[in-house]
Amino acid sequence: MTENTDLSYNTQRPKLIIPEYGRNVQHMVEYCMSIADREERNKVANAIISVMGQLAPHLRDVEDYRHKLWTHLFVISDFKLDVDSPYPKPSPEEFHEKPNRVEYPKKNIRFGHYGKTIEMMIQKAVEFEEGEEKKALILTIANLMKRSYLTWNRDTVTDEVIFEQLKSLSSGKIELKDIELTNKAMGGGQEQRQGNFQKKKHWNKNFKHKNKKRY
Repeated sequence: MTENTDLSYNTQRPKLIIPEYGRNVQHMVEYCMSIADREERNKVANAIISVMGQLAPHLRDVEDYRHKLWTHLFVISDFKLDVDSPYPKPSPEEFHEKPNRVEYPKKNIRFGHYGKTIEMMIQKAVEFEEGEEKKALILTIANLMKRSYLTWNRDTVTDEVIFEQLKSLSSGKIELKDIELTNKAMGGGQEQRQGNFQKKKHWNKNFKHKNKKRY
């Protein structure tokens, strides 16, 4: 048996610039770049655009999807393809620019499991006029605080702890007492854990019953 030395592996080939279009499209672009006649090169480029459109039908839902196809064509050619495009030819700098640094708030969060949003809600509640609406908002915030606490902490927490932390976050302007808060974590996680424990306990009981020796 003779050894085939003409085999070509992807690991030995040039890296795909846009893998979604595959290696055949990249070969077509390379062939297009090798054509000397400009008119013929333009015809081949338009044919490649049609093929790319069939390979990426999801782009049809994007505004100016043909513009995006032409941009991809130039990217695959490493911006070296010289053809008459119906759109401005993109430059490499547009794709190599570093994005602007995202500025993060530098304010300290006193309780990480509550986050900044709950702190802002508490400040808004402080500014509310006294009345039923304010009471309802404060109760909602307190329940939200307890649910957040139970989500990020495995230990249970008493309502009194939530009341104290609410008072602290409001600089002593909000006080609650003699109110029962929720015992559910975000998404009902705590109850779900308890339910899983009960199922496991029930399963163990049935397992022991089935494996009990009979004489």
